[in-house]
Amino acid sequence: MVMQQFAVATARPLPVIILADVSGSMTQDDNIGALNAALKDLLSTLSKESRLNAEIQVSIITFGGVKAEVHVPLTPAWQINQTNDLVASGGTPMGGAFELALDLIENKEIIPSRAYKPTIVLISDGVPTDNWESSFNKLKNSDRAQKASRMAMAIGAGADKNMLKAFVNDLEASEVFEAHNAKEIHRFFRAVSMSVSSRSQSNTPNQLPTVDFSKLPDDELDLSDF
Repeated sequence: MVMQQFAVATARPLPVIILADVSGSMTQDDNIGALNAALKDLLSTLSKESRLNAEIQVSIITFGGVKAEVHVPLTPAWQINQTNDLVASGGTPMGGAFELALDLIENKEIIPSRAYKPTIVLISDGVPTDNWESSFNKLKNSDRAQKASRMAMAIGAGADKNMLKAFVNDLEASEVFEAHNAKEIHRFFRAVSMSVSSRSQSNTPNQLPTVDFSKLPDDELDLSDF
């Protein structure tokens, strides 16, 4: 008797890559504390999403001091139990973050061809202090990376909004979200969470929803919970 073997279907990866500014200026108004709390909220929410259609995977790349670093390698959200808090110091080597993001997206052993389009989220409160232009051009012109949805948040008045506007594409959010306090930082990450969650629940996760920042719920957030 011949036993038939059946392949077990596995959910396709849905990568979410966070590029987080941890330069010294992020200590102002404890923006780094608000960012840490918002990231924990995001990871907690995404970890509870169903993996029937898509498995949400998250990576956090930080840029501060003299270089960018992979703070959390691409990992299924439901497997991320906790992360070390981000610590702010030094300059804003944003170009280095773009290079690490490109390396990640181009690596087919980490992000296979069957994966859904990535979402890349950029957060910054300042002006890049390295040669970011060439690194950004490589990222946005890459065959794989150019298909990604790109969202951005400017924290405070010192953020380079023109640079952030250039980063955002028209696939998901048509504007740069501006945050001036902890509550607004959380609202942005709620938008990211809503967008990624809706994709993971959809039968067509590669169809990217539009995010209208002006219509986000302005709910009261109890930051003591984080």
